[in-house]
Parts: sequence; structure tokens; C-alpha cells
Amino acid sequence: MQSIPQRQSLVSQTVTVLRNGIADGTWRDWLPSERALCQQLQVSRNTLRTALNQLQRAKLVRAEHGAGTRILTTTEPSAPALPAGDVALLSPDPLEQLRPTQTLWIDALRAMLGERGCRLHVFHGRQYFRSNPGPALQKLLAQHPHGCWILTLPNEAIQHWFSEHEVPCVVAGSVHGDLALPSRDLDHRAMCRHAAGIMLGLGHRQLAIVIAQSRLAGDLESEAGFIDGVRMSPHPDAEAIVCKHDGTVPGIGHSLRRLFERAKPPTALLVANAYHYLAVVGRLAQLGRRVPYEVTVISRDEDPFLSFMMPAPARYIANPQSLAKSLLEPVLDLLAGRAVTKPTLRLMPDFFRGETLGPPPPVVR
Repeated sequence: MQSIPQRQSLVSQTVTVLRNGIADGTWRDWLPSERALCQQLQVSRNTLRTALNQLQRAKLVRAEHGAGTRILTTTEPSAPALPAGDVALLSPDPLEQLRPTQTLWIDALRAMLGERGCRLHVFHGRQYFRSNPGPALQKLLAQHPHGCWILTLPNEAIQHWFSEHEVPCVVAGSVHGDLALPSRDLDHRAMCRHAAGIMLGLGHRQLAIVIAQSRLAGDLESEAGFIDGVRMSPHPDAEAIVCKHDGTVPGIGHSLRRLFERAKPPTALLVANAYHYLAVVGRLAQLGRRVPYEVTVISRDEDPFLSFMMPAPARYIANPQSLAKSLLEPVLDLLAGRAVTKPTLRLMPDFFRGETLGPPPPVVR
């Protein structure tokens, strides 16, 4: 009886793809997570696990509890397989938890890269943004090699790691210290210096910046710019107050209550986050401080929801398309193996005066 050719089973095909990926260096040291592999290979988890079991019996991989699937082969590929057109974006939080303006420039950049035949992959996780992110980052990059990485909201530790390991990357933010990493960001120092000047020009002398206790370079530059704007003014009686909080609604409320318990409470506030602006104006209403009649408030950041607030917040408005376009150039340079022509670029957004600016209330004697 003549034998009938048998189609290769889906498990066998999956094994072949995994073997080839290991052999040509697509993955090194560790395989991606099961969820990521299922999405990449378009197979079910049962099919993938059966294929992985075959690779384990062949001693090509080993499952390590709580860590993932380690690659055991010592075969070195003839050439490293870095997808030249693939770009990775690394964020501490998933896209749906980022501020709307951040997701807008990410979507714009994804479209710009797609027009040039490049793909943008998003990875997130707090483990990559710890004080010692090395082990997590090493595993991530071994599982997911890319031609260029974009670092969003990066702390100093993650910037140092990418710099020391010479991984092609662009910081979507400000760089810490003297690290030689290309970066694109808003000019937070200039913005906050300008905000201090606006407040001083209205007659305010007790000014405060309300800012989270982060170690992001942009926040540090904001604080420095605000203080410089007050100190460099011709008003010796002006005071710059830094009001730190933990980023939560109760924490913001507690910090504001203490701020207005001062012997000389501020009459003007600069809030360094659009979400935090919502909490600040809500707390001011609870404290009986009317905006702008008793307190002037400016938001350093823009987000679409602020346009629905009354009174309309004074704020700095940046075009997400402009930020995406500024990031595109260094990303394409790094993908092509070229040096970034403009390592640092700061964008100055437009100032929208809104309806939350006013003179300080008269002093009651």
C-alpha cells in the first residue's frame, strides 16, 4: 500500500522555528516568555509547551522555576542576529497606565517608524527601573534583541546600565549627569524658570513648585529651573518653596495642607504633572483657596483632559508629533550604525495663559 505524505505537525514546526532561532542567535541565554513566544509564533500555549519539552529532552534548553527558559546550547552564531529595523521602547508601566500625552507621542512615533519599514515593540516592567536593574535588563535584551532602544521615564540606574553596556538607545527624557546618551525632551529647566517669571510678574513673592519625590532628571531640572527663576529675579523678598509629595492623591493632599500651614503660605503654585494638577486644585477647593483669586496655579505638563477643566489651567503645551519627530532622527541614525548628529535636543513648548493666573490677594493687616 502506497504511503501518504504526512504534513509536519504544528509542534514539529514550532520546534524547528525555536531550534533555528537559537542557532542563528535570535535569542541568547534565555528564550522570551511563554506569552511572548505564543504571540510571536501564533501558537497555543499547549503547543508551545510540548515543543519546549522536546527541546529540553534534546538538552537545548532548561526550564528554571521563576526565571524562564534558559538556552543551554554553546553554539555561537556566525553573526549576531539583531533585527536592524526593530526598535524597542522600554517603560516602567504599560501604555494604558501612562499619561495620555505620552501614549500620543508613542503612537505617532510608531506610525513614523512604520512608514520607514521599522517596527516598534513596547516592553514594560518595574523590575527594569529598580536601583539595580542589571540582571533583569540583561535577560530582557538577551530574549529580545533590537537595533535600538527608547528609554521612557528612565532613572539614573537604567541610564548607567545602557551606557556602560554600550547598547544603542535614545532617552525619551533628560539624561542624568554627564552620561553620553542621546536624548530628546522638553526643556523643563527653561519652562519652570519661565513659570517663576510669570508668577513674579503678577506680583507673587511666595512661590512653590509641587513635585513628586522622583529621581527623574526632568524633575530635577524642573526644580533647579524654578529655584533659579526666583533667585535670579530682582525681588530679594521672593521665596521659592519646594513642596515634595509621594505621587498619591492622599500624599498630595497632605503635602498641600502642610504647605498652607506655613506662616507665609504661597500664593502661586507650579504643579509638575497634569494628573497631580487635578489633585492639587481639588485639595485647594477643600482648603477654601479659590483659583485664581487667592492662588495662582500653573501646570508644567499638558494632557488633553486639562482642556475640559474650569477655570482653564495655565500650562505648557507641546505637540506630541513634534516630540515623536525629534526622536525619530536619532533612532534612525542608530539603526543605520551612524553617530547621532544632535545628541541632545530640548523642545520649548508654548505657554497657554488660561484662566488660573491672577495677582496675589491683598494682605490683611
